[in-house]
Amino acid sequence: MNTTTIHNPVIWADVPDPSVIRVGDCYYMISTSMHSMPGCPVMKSKNLMNWEMVSYVYDSFEDNSAHKLLNGKGIYGKGSWATSLRYHEGIYYVCFSSNDMQQFYVYQTKEIENGPWERFVIPGLHHDPSLLFDEGRVFVFHGNGSIRITELTADAQAQREGGLDQLLFETETEDIGLRCEGCHAYRMNGYYYLFFIEWPSNGNRRRRQMVYRSAELLGPYERRIVLDDDMGYQNNGVAQGGIVDSVTGDWFAVLFQDHGSVGRIPCVVPVHWEDDWPVFGVDGKVPQQFAAALPAEEVKPLVISDGFEYDRNRLALNWQWNHVPDPDLWSVTERPGRLRLRTGALSQSVEYARNTLTQRTEGPACSASVLLDLSGLTPGDRSGMVALQHHLGAVGIWVDDSGARFVVMSVNGEEGQETAVERIPYEHSFIHLKMEFDFAKSLDIANFFYSSDGENWHTIGSPLQMKYTLDHFMGYRIGLYCYATRKNGGYADFDDFCYSKTV
Repeated sequence: MNTTTIHNPVIWADVPDPSVIRVGDCYYMISTSMHSMPGCPVMKSKNLMNWEMVSYVYDSFEDNSAHKLLNGKGIYGKGSWATSLRYHEGIYYVCFSSNDMQQFYVYQTKEIENGPWERFVIPGLHHDPSLLFDEGRVFVFHGNGSIRITELTADAQAQREGGLDQLLFETETEDIGLRCEGCHAYRMNGYYYLFFIEWPSNGNRRRRQMVYRSAELLGPYERRIVLDDDMGYQNNGVAQGGIVDSVTGDWFAVLFQDHGSVGRIPCVVPVHWEDDWPVFGVDGKVPQQFAAALPAEEVKPLVISDGFEYDRNRLALNWQWNHVPDPDLWSVTERPGRLRLRTGALSQSVEYARNTLTQRTEGPACSASVLLDLSGLTPGDRSGMVALQHHLGAVGIWVDDSGARFVVMSVNGEEGQETAVERIPYEHSFIHLKMEFDFAKSLDIANFFYSSDGENWHTIGSPLQMKYTLDHFMGYRIGLYCYATRKNGGYADFDDFCYSKTV
């Protein structure tokens, strides 16, 4: 078998709360997607280093105003959290809780890359769950500090009547700011292993990886710290995730690290065993790189350029919508070779504008540009590109009540309305827009540009100091948007979305 050099992070982009399994010689990873739709992205790899998008679990999982970003409501920072991925007797299982719905969701399929997925809803919030299949029984471990075990039916479609549903144990409380959560459960070596993260308020004061072990399902459980390292980055611990083996019997942990405004980025850590305890890293550290007996694999891009050449209204998997889109208000076939976004519900900010189409940003630096046809915009319309988080920055065209056009760099105002930083009259029918992101050395800066010809670029506005905040709980995304502030009926056509990143 070839040897692959794993470089950390394996993905320098927002892929939080990873859950990884191996089926045969393929690894599959799923992660938290919150308000991005379609949701629960499934990635595939042969070597844990090179990942490609292969599917999503759902296009949307609820039909209400908040999920559709209507009437001033949204599910920013909510939606699907900490998804658990498992494979058992030919079926793939995905489960997560939704904080806004206070419900627990289980999805099942025999074809993880093609679906379809069958959905089951169980009342009650099961925070950061982990599924465990154990000798014909199915359990969910969940909770924050107060760790509970809940038994499901054998088909994992409902809570088992009369089954286990109890407090399993309480985790440490002394000098702990965030008690144990983010469970990943396994049974092997004659033990039950429960992996968590916790965040102490003394010592290193950073997120660290824990493991609880017991020979009996209901305990008692022993406890160990298995990783407490920040890879030299701002005391942000690498933690939260599970373990997975290789065909040849090697073991690895897939965890994540908070990494500023780009989001939470996944890392792979070598694992070995001593006295049936997992030992993470090399001398207690996450290596910047290490050799693994895994096959070489072609690198597939996570974020892509797109000329919008589609023969049906189904976009590349790399794109996700901000909340559930209105399918009647977007098209890549109405004007072939263009993404057409029509205005819908009125808004005063792109943060609450429906049908904003997004992709991730990537470190250490990246840029994106797009060509925008303005001919369909009407008075009061706004369209362009956005660096999307709560502390957003955007560059685009605003049309005033008289029909005059202005190229504008804008940010979120104190009251949530979009506020112009710089506004310049613009008379052309087309405009090229560009954003550049710098995440290296903790700069977290975005800059904004426009051009009438795609060659001579002009800076506009001011650099955006990007901030990762928990109201969105997601790294910055590149978004394409078109919304109305006065009345519906306008539209924008996008072409030649070009993306590049610094390696």
